Amino acid sequence: MPAEHPVPAGPLAVRWAPDADALIERLAAEHRRGEQVAVVSSDEAVRGTSGAEVRKLSSRTFLAELVPPEHVDRARSDLRDRLDPETLARLERLRRGES
Repeated sequence: MPAEHPVPAGPLAVRWAPDADALIERLAAEHRRGEQVAVVSSDEAVRGTSGAEVRKLSSRTFLAELVPPEHVDRARSDLRDRLDPETLARLERLRRGES
């Protein structure tokens, strides 16, 4: 899959390239003047070549700064909550070995 054809994954784009370092450098250079760019890599050479306008973080620093999501799914989503009472009763009888 060519690097020029990113695969969307939510707000991210996953890219593949035979030379990932070169792709990271090119993307950082193309976007650093028009938007905020951060390069996350534990490879110092990659972080060093991305330009002065680019925020550079090691993988460890990025992980330490990552804020856990605050989403809590309070709604219960069991199948039993979506079944009508008659079907639920029949299934319960089957579970107990009753006819």
